[in-house]
Amino acid sequence: MANSAQAKKRARQAENSRQRNAGQRSMMRTYVKNVIKAIAAGDKTSAESAYNMASPALDKMAGKGLIHRNKAARQKSRLNKAVRAM
Repeated sequence: MANSAQAKKRARQAENSRQRNAGQRSMMRTYVKNVIKAIAAGDKTSAESAYNMASPALDKMAGKGLIHRNKAARQKSRLNKAVRAM
């Protein structure tokens, strides 16, 4: 357990960051999952609209350092490829 005041504050900050990151990661995964569901359902218009919502969310998470920028680019590329193949 943290003994110094500085370590106690860092522990509080780390917990706040962890909770915030968990929520944002969940939101990002939900956007990606919506695209995958629309593709599986065969609905191209909803897949395109879901992709248009997921793409900036992935970029935002990469910008915040929640995921690596290459991972965001890879996911966007794969989702876009799947949507275009419909």
